[in-house]
Amino acid sequence: MFPLAAGRKVPAANCESCRKPGHTHRDCGCRAEGRWCHGFHSATLDTSRIERWWGSAPSMGVGVSCGPAGLVVIDVDAHQQPVPSRDRLLPGIHIPDEVDLMGLANGYHTLAVLAALRGVVSPSEDDTTLRVRTPSGGMHVWYRAVDGRAWQCSTGASTRRALAWQVDIRAHGGYIVTPGTTTADGTYTPVGPVREPAPLPGWLAQELERTGHLPAAVPAPRPVPPRARQAVMAAGGRTGKATRTLLTVLTEVADCARVPEGAAFSEKLNRAAYTLGGLVAAGHLDQDEAEHVLLQAAEQARPGQTRRAEQIIRSGMSAGLRRPLEPGSSS
Repeated sequence: MFPLAAGRKVPAANCESCRKPGHTHRDCGCRAEGRWCHGFHSATLDTSRIERWWGSAPSMGVGVSCGPAGLVVIDVDAHQQPVPSRDRLLPGIHIPDEVDLMGLANGYHTLAVLAALRGVVSPSEDDTTLRVRTPSGGMHVWYRAVDGRAWQCSTGASTRRALAWQVDIRAHGGYIVTPGTTTADGTYTPVGPVREPAPLPGWLAQELERTGHLPAAVPAPRPVPPRARQAVMAAGGRTGKATRTLLTVLTEVADCARVPEGAAFSEKLNRAAYTLGGLVAAGHLDQDEAEHVLLQAAEQARPGQTRRAEQIIRSGMSAGLRRPLEPGSSS
């Protein structure tokens, strides 16, 4: 979760440094330092950080980063807008001219038409999962992604990727406002007794796949840099436990290459830096070598983000150097 600006549904403001032109989350160290800059990119489950954030600003709302949380949320809109042409109502589905669309006016209606065509209950009427009424009269229908696929966001007005007119999808690369959050327009209120997201229905997964809500290709995992296997030996040839510890944390960083967003890259790199700092402090690894292999793994996972990686590595290593680590210990 991450903070939303008090009384609004947008992320809390960045710090002064992060508001400078050209600055992005990709080269920012604020998350590693415990700040909420860059919206859903700062999302965390760290209870101490959560208590600190909302303890200092209890009026802030709560947002959830959908990708890392394993969520696919159907965002049904009820805006007063002109109805588009038939080919834009349900992308990829032909609606013959003889079908009477009188009265169709919003996302509830287009989603109901799609569900009727498939012979299923519309998500807005699905009482098996968490549904949240929005202040504007729309609805958020929460589901859990259960098969590990990285569903992508979309807007119902898009000509590139859309499930239905006035129906947005919140998934990887997006966020959702939690029930109970209050804005100037009203409160996000649960509908019915269910308070947990149900698994994404199979028919809906098929429709999302049909309408392009999956990445075109998922890169294969990139191997840990060969230098990582040499690092402990270069530091003096210590035992295999240190090597295994090193390779485990570096593999977690390198595997982030499989997911462009929502892989907790910063957290994994910070954890790896902290661990390697501990190995350095205990004499199992040379510091220069540790920093080098960390940066190499980070470059493979997030090419072109050297500055951001260097900041995270410095912060994590600095903390780890204060806590010598013996491989296999519980510390």
